[in-house]
Amino acid sequence: MTVSADDVRRLLGTDGDAVLVLIEGRAEVVTAGQLGSSQYLGALEIISRDELLKRTGGTDLGDRELEEQAAALNTAVDELGG
Repeated sequence: MTVSADDVRRLLGTDGDAVLVLIEGRAEVVTAGQLGSSQYLGALEIISRDELLKRTGGTDLGDRELEEQAAALNTAVDELGG
């Protein structure tokens, strides 16, 4: 599993224009500004914080809901071949 419930929690807990990305086999939460840097060149954007908020209806998710979101994001990554 690439994306964990903790990754989803970190994304929801980050202010601003955060994005969950996959880089070198690991998930990271970065800002849009960081995403444009050479450090994240080639990173696969999984989901933005705004998109995740639309899917979940807010930031107050329980452990089960965080796990479900992580599983859905992993499925999306697997379907892309990431």
